[in-house]
Amino acid sequence: MQTTIKLAKDLEISRVVTGLWQIADMERNGNTLDPVETAKFMKPYLDAGLTSFDMADHYGSSEIITGTFKNSLTDKDSVQLFTKWVPKPGKITREDVRIAIQTALDRMQQSSIDLLQFHAWYYPDASWLDGLFYLKKLQEEGLIKHIGVTNFDAAHLRIALASGIPIVSNQICHSLIDQRANGNMAVICREYNVKILAFGTLAGGFLTDKWLNKTEPTYEELTTWSQMKYKRFIDAAGGWEPYQNLLQTVKKIADKHNASIANIASRFILEGDAVASVIVGARLGESEHIKDNRKMLDITLDADDINAIKKAQHQLTLIPGDCGDEYRKPPFLTASGDLSDHLETIPKAFTPIKTGENREQIFSGTEWEEYAGYCRAVKIGNTIHVSGTTATHGSDMIGGNDPAAQAHFIIDKIEGVITSFGGTLADVVRTRIFVNELKDWEPVARAHGERFKGINPANTLVEAKLVGDGYMVEIEAEAILSK
Repeated sequence: MQTTIKLAKDLEISRVVTGLWQIADMERNGNTLDPVETAKFMKPYLDAGLTSFDMADHYGSSEIITGTFKNSLTDKDSVQLFTKWVPKPGKITREDVRIAIQTALDRMQQSSIDLLQFHAWYYPDASWLDGLFYLKKLQEEGLIKHIGVTNFDAAHLRIALASGIPIVSNQICHSLIDQRANGNMAVICREYNVKILAFGTLAGGFLTDKWLNKTEPTYEELTTWSQMKYKRFIDAAGGWEPYQNLLQTVKKIADKHNASIANIASRFILEGDAVASVIVGARLGESEHIKDNRKMLDITLDADDINAIKKAQHQLTLIPGDCGDEYRKPPFLTASGDLSDHLETIPKAFTPIKTGENREQIFSGTEWEEYAGYCRAVKIGNTIHVSGTTATHGSDMIGGNDPAAQAHFIIDKIEGVITSFGGTLADVVRTRIFVNELKDWEPVARAHGERFKGINPANTLVEAKLVGDGYMVEIEAEAILSK
């Protein structure tokens, strides 16, 4: 199997990426790591052909350590450094983005970042798009070589790509247990030539020989944050019995190839045509599995192996939702469990203006509202009326010539309005969809179906010529607050 893959014309990475999130754990409780001494532990990875390293702004001093290592090399291009920017929820300014990227560059002691990966917490506020547009500007300045995202779902990856953001990768959870990336995400990756960087392929150690034929632990018996997180994934996928059946199947295949369960679990994920690499965590200087990680690239799974694993997967329950949903909506499949308290602290997308005793309005700031004398939405009592909404953000049209991308962005704006009034998308009782050309009805209807699945409001879809060049769809909505 090939040991490297091209994410872009000038970015070739190893198919096993070394993740350095555990550096943050190593530095907790006042511990410090010497950057020069710790950087030396990266050399064996490079020697084994594992040339790519993944960090983040919140992975302790990982950026400093990897930058120190890269600068110690004669051939600096032999190493690829990825990092992430995870901004706080809320509005994002151009200056916020520049400060964040310059901070990363200073910590990494580099003039340009090989791959900058962006995380968004809250899609109903279009500030996440502002962040990506500003990152694109810094890429044009040369401060960033390539832009990636992390924990994006399929709909919002589509919106960003269709809007001209040159994204090359999406880092998401993907494993034998978590198969969400095989759905809409894989479709969009193929359509737009984006690759998946898969983390969680070992499910916090649950997809290793250690847990084969073991009794189910209680949450109190779990010793790491990763174990607590991925035990929730196992529960969501149907529980301990189908998980153990999967392990037993993988064990037989591992024995056949003189390999480990971990080898096969990660190697299988690399079979996906949308997957560029798997990310495997490392505790530099403490626990090194370099040979084992490298070994997975030498394994060739045959049709019988693949079919056996897929048969065992069929006994699992599909993890609900889309990629990244574990951070944004129930069931919250994170180490700490329920994140609803955190999400409630996220600033609302819009600020309602009281215009009467029982009446509030929201303005989104588009030029059309002022020109034509209307607002984005009116709330009277517990009823919300949302104006016909197009894929407009400020003065920009979002979604390019992708009707599904435009529809998803419109539904985001509608959701942003309703949540700003104190409701949820589940409060919507009617939608009306207008497509500029009837040929676009199906991708628009499918986008509506994805976002309103289980809500199922009354709906009308008709062809109607829309105002404004390039607009393919317009949607209006009515909601009745249940609280």
